[in-house]
Amino acid sequence: MTELPLAGIRVCDLTWVIAGPTATRILADFGAEVVRVEHGQAADPIRFGRPIAGERPTLNNSGFFNYFNRNKKSVLLNVRHPLGMEVLERLIRASDVVIENFSSGVLESWGLDYAAQRAINPGIIYCSISGFGHTGRDRHYTTWGPTAQALSGLTLMSGLPGKPPAGWGYSYLDHTAGYYAAIAVMMALHHRNRTGEGQWVDIAQVETGMVLAGPAVLDFTVNGRSWLREGMPPGNRAWEPAMAPHNTYRCAGEDRWVAIAVRNDAEWEALRRAMGEPAWTADARFATAAGRLAHQEELDRGIEAWTRERDAYAVMDTLQAAGVPAGVCQTAGDRVERDPQLAARGWWTTMPHPELGDAGIDGVAPRLSKTPGTNRTASPLIGEHTYEVMTSMLGMSAEEYAELEAQGVFM
Repeated sequence: MTELPLAGIRVCDLTWVIAGPTATRILADFGAEVVRVEHGQAADPIRFGRPIAGERPTLNNSGFFNYFNRNKKSVLLNVRHPLGMEVLERLIRASDVVIENFSSGVLESWGLDYAAQRAINPGIIYCSISGFGHTGRDRHYTTWGPTAQALSGLTLMSGLPGKPPAGWGYSYLDHTAGYYAAIAVMMALHHRNRTGEGQWVDIAQVETGMVLAGPAVLDFTVNGRSWLREGMPPGNRAWEPAMAPHNTYRCAGEDRWVAIAVRNDAEWEALRRAMGEPAWTADARFATAAGRLAHQEELDRGIEAWTRERDAYAVMDTLQAAGVPAGVCQTAGDRVERDPQLAARGWWTTMPHPELGDAGIDGVAPRLSKTPGTNRTASPLIGEHTYEVMTSMLGMSAEEYAELEAQGVFM
């Protein structure tokens, strides 16, 4: 097998929840040896995150945790113990990268700010992910995905006219900050390869969201228009360029929908034929783009009377074959079980896990032709690799390990 591109890089992983583990997952997928430092009395909340195998959460049966932590190792280490901090320093000395996503100032309170880490390991790359970064007026404020989205302006941009902002649902910016962190670490590694110098990568989660507001900034800069939901058409209708029909339509079954977009008269005629040319479609009001835009309510009611009697995938296939843009609003289950594109690319695989069994796992993105990332192991059991890392990586004798274990360092 081709050696993975990050083989030989060791990451001391002090992350938790989503943003940090997203970054270290990417690094691990491409071959970095990622060592999660955990504490049994303050376990990562995601270890209890649903879905789970069985009726009650344990420290090891979370599919959510498995998703973010494949290809990693786990050690138990009580860093509040003086000897535990010494062990952590040894791990930093043996690592290329330290990454954490605590609030600003946490590692400084441990005596492990960048200056201290550099004293331990002059070539270390230290990546911190926090709400506002480690400098500036707001550095001590904390965020998580949804609050960072609001502070970035993204929450205001999503929603219906006359309603409160809807936000972006799931913790989108936790993932975004993690992607930025992985990219930044690789740039820092490239710099170190050329110069021998490590550095501090200081990521502000809010800033990784602000760049996603680019279209609104551009619209104001060029057209002088502020981003106001009140000025937009409701729901899924197109507003620039305006077109109709352009919406999601209920199909047969519980909460099943299909999106349909008609951009011109030719596609409207193709939609009419695909639906069997019902009488209402011959109404003169729908003969032109302007007429369809002026009568979208009636248009949508007519189309949905047709779609709601049919399977969403059947509607999509029929319309696509006729040259009409259409797509099923897929559920998570659809993506796993019914998506032919993902199946063709072998996106879904399984890996054995002691408590989850043969757990389904998604593929590695991006896909490199010469040095692709791989799924090698499922998420680690908590503390699964403590002895291995301490003895093989840090050179502890069995006697030293046993002594530290007896003193409560590995817990």
